[in-house]
Amino acid sequence: MTENKYLLLTPGPLTTTAAVKEAMLRDWCTWDRDYNDLVEKLRGDLVEMALRDRAKRAGYTAVLMQGSGTFAVESVIGSVIPQGGKLAVLSNGAYGRRIAEIAGILKVPAVELRFDECERPDAETLAVMLDDDPAVTHVAVVHCETTTGILNDIESVARAAKSRGKKLIVDAMSSFGGIPLFMDALEIDFLISSANKCIEGVPGFAFVLANRAALSECAGLARSLSLDLYGQWKTMEEHGGKWRFTSPTHVVCAFAEALRELKAEGGAAARNRRYAANRDMLVRGMEDLGFKALLPAELRSPVITSFLYPDGIGFDFAEFYESLKRDGYVIYPGKLSERDTFRIGNIGDIREKQIAGLLAAVERYVKRSEARPLCA
Repeated sequence: MTENKYLLLTPGPLTTTAAVKEAMLRDWCTWDRDYNDLVEKLRGDLVEMALRDRAKRAGYTAVLMQGSGTFAVESVIGSVIPQGGKLAVLSNGAYGRRIAEIAGILKVPAVELRFDECERPDAETLAVMLDDDPAVTHVAVVHCETTTGILNDIESVARAAKSRGKKLIVDAMSSFGGIPLFMDALEIDFLISSANKCIEGVPGFAFVLANRAALSECAGLARSLSLDLYGQWKTMEEHGGKWRFTSPTHVVCAFAEALRELKAEGGAAARNRRYAANRDMLVRGMEDLGFKALLPAELRSPVITSFLYPDGIGFDFAEFYESLKRDGYVIYPGKLSERDTFRIGNIGDIREKQIAGLLAAVERYVKRSEARPLCA
């Protein structure tokens, strides 16, 4: 097998293991019972991961959806809010804003509560808005907002929403599998994530974990054919793992291997510890080289870390990016509108050795830039 030219230090796609890549070398038929049985096992395993009390398993289900994570988000927004319903979106970054944008395009009535990108959404503000606007039926929030890497307080948001009888939608795209999260404990109705994030599979499909009772109410609500969440669910339920349209078979098999590796590592709690260790080592090393993390420690997720451009005239992100890439590491540009930042992912098949290698590559860049002062 061809070796990777570089490691992906991004929030997905990300660096995968050799076994995950090798799982894609076999061809599968979408109608074959062996393949559909594999899909059914994945659905059951995902539900188990999402529950603190496994005795509640019968009350939840998993729906796999072709496409990127945004496809699954759109399938939820377009499929679960009835005519006459209204969505409240809490946003403190690009992905919260994307949910609001999806609602606008689909003509789903919505109100967006915007917060600063370095500030967690405030549950008290949500509570006041819900009390003032009883037309709101659904609340959506992002768990880990990778615009900055901030980890939002969805527990308080859940309490505010559920105590007022609202359906709760959680975008756990960049957290599920890497940060312990339980739908039953928070009474989450719809949780959305993707194959190529903390479970460490490859891009090609996303998934929605749903409260069965809430999903059962969604027949006929979809504003799309291919992104009809209820229709996809009914087909999978009635035909034992069959997708309505052509499924990404190779990606599904890679995901099965990735899920097996997650279990072998010790589940989300163990993976969270590894990611957090990666982040802490990264932040310490970058600070030693003159870079400053955007967020204070108490707000940082273990998924991706944003760094401010250093002071001085010697730093150019494009040059920095290409320098690291030549040394075998690919990072992410920033997404902030008001601050110049870049981002480095802490997830994927990445451990201390890889973080140490990246830091050495950053140090080489800093030394080459000393003639043009990099840091004040």
